Amino acid sequence: ALDRVRQFVAKTLDMVPEGQHAVLWITEFPMFEFNEDENRLEALHHPFTAPNQSDVANGGDIKQARAIAYDLVYNGVEVGGGSLRIYRRDVQEKVFDAIGLSEEEAEEKFGYLMEAFQFGAPPHGGMAFGLDRLVMMLAGAKSIRDVIAFPKTATAQCLLTAAPGDVSDAQLDDLHIAKALKPEKAV
Repeated sequence: ALDRVRQFVAKTLDMVPEGQHAVLWITEFPMFEFNEDENRLEALHHPFTAPNQSDVANGGDIKQARAIAYDLVYNGVEVGGGSLRIYRRDVQEKVFDAIGLSEEEAEEKFGYLMEAFQFGAPPHGGMAFGLDRLVMMLAGAKSIRDVIAFPKTATAQCLLTAAPGDVSDAQLDDLHIAKALKPEKAV
């Protein structure tokens, strides 16, 4: 929402020159941000993002570290992003501790990952591009729906496939999901 306000003000005040291309590569993200509602730190990108090694070398505080994460921004719109991932158990444990995940909860949710780290996971990373956003910007379209072949409606329905569709009772039973029916209104 704040991004829309920023874009509106910039356009209203003629701060964005028409017909120009501006690309920004952002690399200096903090590892964490503080969630005031829950009174705890949260991973800014995701809890598997590796910390900048120079920030945590020689006992540096991981809570103050920068993340090895990156975003690609074109004319004020994020069109890609990614990060290097944690590949060591001791580092992952520190991140889980920083975000308030107990050892028991971390083991329950991510024990398979922590165990895999013991066998030597290689350094790895990734990046994803929002090609639809980039095409929207390059085409000068106002909405991403203008450039997607089969866009969803504002209510997340697909006019081509009629998704989301009904789910059979057998599928619900397999997943142990019960239907919550709305009571009929008295006439």
